[in-house]
Amino acid sequence: MSDEQIKRHTPVTIFIHWFNAFCWFFLLATGLGLIGNEQLQPLVGTWWPSMMRIIFGSGEMLLVLHIICGLVWTVVFLIYAVFGAKQYVIPFLKEILAVVPSRDVMWLFTKQIQMTMGSKTLERMGKIFGFDAKIPDQGFYNVGQKIFAVPSILGGIVIVITGIIMALSNVCITDTSVVQWSILIHFVTVGFVFAGLLIHIFMASIAIGERPAFISMFTGTVPEEYA
Repeated sequence: MSDEQIKRHTPVTIFIHWFNAFCWFFLLATGLGLIGNEQLQPLVGTWWPSMMRIIFGSGEMLLVLHIICGLVWTVVFLIYAVFGAKQYVIPFLKEILAVVPSRDVMWLFTKQIQMTMGSKTLERMGKIFGFDAKIPDQGFYNVGQKIFAVPSILGGIVIVITGIIMALSNVCITDTSVVQWSILIHFVTVGFVFAGLLIHIFMASIAIGERPAFISMFTGTVPEEYA
């Protein structure tokens, strides 16, 4: 087994990854803190909003910081999208949209068996049921990462648009139905993207076979055999 490391990420992509992660968790924490209705907080109840208001001084300050973080998150990604379009954004979009069904479906099937029951069980099942137990090679991103990336990008756009509508609701948007729909769509979209984020975190930091990808987000490199 070679110890050679292959460069996978640039300092810019590493920064944008962790910047996105920090903003997401801060926005999620403060966003949940803004929901005072116990019926909408089935997991954390009202103690979380109360605690967040104590930490940040008031609900008003919590809202201001939530909006500021959302604006900074949006502006940084807009700058990244404009000035990094050729080098980062377009190649990234090409990668995550490049799907080969016959290969990728098999990857999902074999990878899940390997992760849940181990490589030896995968090999035995391959012999019993007559399929190739070798996990298909993937491109720069595997299909699991692609499945997470596409909805996350679309969801992020929806979250930004609805967030702007809500932020302007007391300034220039007088149509209450638009604001109410924005609140609902914002809340639901965050929930779906966060569910995907939990799987992403598990796969990257806990699943042993994907550990090199997680480490690469700090070092920028992966082992040659993983690449």
